[in-house]
Amino acid sequence: MSAFQLVSSILIFILSVFFTVNAQPSIICNSGKFQKMGTNMNSLPFCDRGLSYQVRAKDLVDRMTLEEKVAQIGDNAVGVQRLNLPGYKWWSEALHGVSDVGPGTHFNSNVTAATSFPTVILSTASFNETLWKSLGEAVSNEARAMHNLGLAGLTFWSPTINVARDPRWGRIIETPGEDPFVVGRYAANYVRGLQDVEGYLNTKDPNSRPLKVGACCKHFAAYDVDNWKGIDRYHFDAKVTERDMVETFLLPFEMCVKEGDVASVMCSYNRVNGIPTCADPRLLNQTIREQWNLHGYIVADCDSIEVMVNGHKFLNDTPQMAVAQTLKAGLDLDCGVYYPKYAMQAVKEGLVKEEEINHSLKNLYIVLMRLGWFDGTPGGAFVQLGKNDICSPQNLELSADAARQGIVLLKNNNTLPLSFSSGDLKPTFAVVGPHAKATIAMIGNYALKTGLACRYSTPIDGISAYGNVKYAPGCSNVKCQDGSGVPTAVVTVQNATATFVFLGLDLSIEAESLDRVDLKFPGSQETLVTEIASAPNVGPVIVIIFSAGGIDVSTIARHPKVSAIIWAGYPGAEGGRAIADVIFGNYNPGGRLPITWYPADYVDKIPMTSMQLRPLSDLGYPGRTYKFYNGSTVYPFGYGLSYTKFTYTIRSAPKLVTFNLARLQKCRPIDFSDGQKLDCPAILVEESKCREIIKIGLMVRNTGPKDGAHVVFLYTVPPSNIAGTPIKRLVAFKRVFLRAGESQPVIFNLNACKIFSIITDNAYELLPAGEHSIVVGNKPDAVTRNIALRFQ
Repeated sequence: MSAFQLVSSILIFILSVFFTVNAQPSIICNSGKFQKMGTNMNSLPFCDRGLSYQVRAKDLVDRMTLEEKVAQIGDNAVGVQRLNLPGYKWWSEALHGVSDVGPGTHFNSNVTAATSFPTVILSTASFNETLWKSLGEAVSNEARAMHNLGLAGLTFWSPTINVARDPRWGRIIETPGEDPFVVGRYAANYVRGLQDVEGYLNTKDPNSRPLKVGACCKHFAAYDVDNWKGIDRYHFDAKVTERDMVETFLLPFEMCVKEGDVASVMCSYNRVNGIPTCADPRLLNQTIREQWNLHGYIVADCDSIEVMVNGHKFLNDTPQMAVAQTLKAGLDLDCGVYYPKYAMQAVKEGLVKEEEINHSLKNLYIVLMRLGWFDGTPGGAFVQLGKNDICSPQNLELSADAARQGIVLLKNNNTLPLSFSSGDLKPTFAVVGPHAKATIAMIGNYALKTGLACRYSTPIDGISAYGNVKYAPGCSNVKCQDGSGVPTAVVTVQNATATFVFLGLDLSIEAESLDRVDLKFPGSQETLVTEIASAPNVGPVIVIIFSAGGIDVSTIARHPKVSAIIWAGYPGAEGGRAIADVIFGNYNPGGRLPITWYPADYVDKIPMTSMQLRPLSDLGYPGRTYKFYNGSTVYPFGYGLSYTKFTYTIRSAPKLVTFNLARLQKCRPIDFSDGQKLDCPAILVEESKCREIIKIGLMVRNTGPKDGAHVVFLYTVPPSNIAGTPIKRLVAFKRVFLRAGESQPVIFNLNACKIFSIITDNAYELLPAGEHSIVVGNKPDAVTRNIALRFQ
């Protein structure tokens, strides 16, 4: 190295350390900056920390001209220089790690990547609420660190909390699965992890509660058709019953707003019953703001207003009319150019009042004030975060652990975990399949556009740590359209100690703007497995599947030479070692499927565009999700094996719950299929105080030979004589760890109104009298207890 190169390297290192250690985010209300502008900051109420954020935001907005205002309500706000208000890029993403999708975040030679955690569908499979919150905390640490380094903003449009209603949907990879309650709990925990500032969880005025970063729950609402057989999200009109809206599509968002206190909600591209969601005042103003009391802003999915004009051609609106419609409906921020380009003209034409723009701007600036953009964070929190907090060893280990916790063991013929005595020669493994050397495929979508990660632990790397490896791809890619590589793979696996086949899907099969048309393995993948399993002198064959949506694996699951099947979702950049840890017994799998895996012919029975959740017998449509589908499954919701065995005992649960009616409370009718007549068949939940808490006490025992984690599911089943109710409904879950032979109590204290209520066909939430039951676990190991509900 030359002297010049040495000096340059030292200088770069010093500058890197300087900017890492001394990173300081810019603060708007800085008296020195205003002094240079010739302005006394003390004369500006929007910088007076003694005033409420509402008052300060109003003062700031009132100082702007109309032209300045409309320039701030697009995602690329230009700022107002005369007020020392810089531009701000609202759009950043942090679905499972900080991404450079969106202009608000970028990477450079100093910070080339952020930690890639497993995609949401796999993290959800852990059913570990503590993990979900920890992931949010780790991601927001990296986001704040990048903000301090000038590489990111403070608002991140994550998480995606749409229910995975149909197995063909291309964006299941982003979602927490098919159960709206689980989706809502994931949302609340992940958002709390992203947003919460320690010491400020309970404030008298929620609009003053400091935020670490601003999260966003999307896409509101009934959005789960991207592009299926030529029907795309830019034209799709979701025909949804009010019952399904309340019971399924709105519930996760309500939980995200009420329990997560999320800073924003994003409306979706589609229409719901004829009206674009971003222009529907009933969905935005009336529901999100008035009913749920959002403390934050509502943003459009990118270019949704343009889609409303050119895609949906809603009311044949001009751009100005569309802008007026959405502003009046409650849309504060346009991810796009329609607000900045057409809002001023809309005001001049009398289509909307300037006050609507003022209202939106105040919502936006209050959030930025809560984020510390104006004054800094309380006590200087987070300013110490820098480069060393990005891709830290702790976060990389958390990524691997999240993958381990979510991985689901689908089949095991007493083969896993693999182990070899110390006296054996180092084993030789065959590693085959299109995902054997996966890197970018493991991190799914909303990753870095360049595909960079802190580092990659590939599947073949993970297996190589335990033995010598022979490799053959079998297919050139996951579509596996040319089976010419299968014979070579068959030869490769012969005489191997064990064979690992890595296959499944990737973003070329399921992705945003790309829905699936079938539930089968792509191309020759299934042939690859069956040919390998039938090869002479082949050892145990273990199949590892990368996918978000389910695949009909019936053929390989029945194959006697396929010893084990593992679903690994999309496990993040540390996925290789996480999978190997499960295979070789360093980790006992405890993940459970967050979606139903249907047989392949499911897609022939119902079009993806049918939004109905319940079966439609007239059309021969089956139900959707475990709550309403009663056909055969490949694997049911909540399925997953372990290397040990768990049993349940219900130790305590009431046999009868009696509700005392208020003096003027009315009983509500219910049509019982068996003609049963009760003096008080049901009560309306919203008219009830609903203070009755019931205690369900369980004892969970690990009766097997190995330590392990287990997910305890608690379902309720409504009286069988009420038509149209769910088969069962998940109301609580908990992941517990038990050593071999250990027993552990699990107690759920639950609101009786909420866990036993039903949504009627006219969308009322009723609490019906009669014989309900609770179910702990999934078949065949489930245990049940009947609980009667009465009113007096």
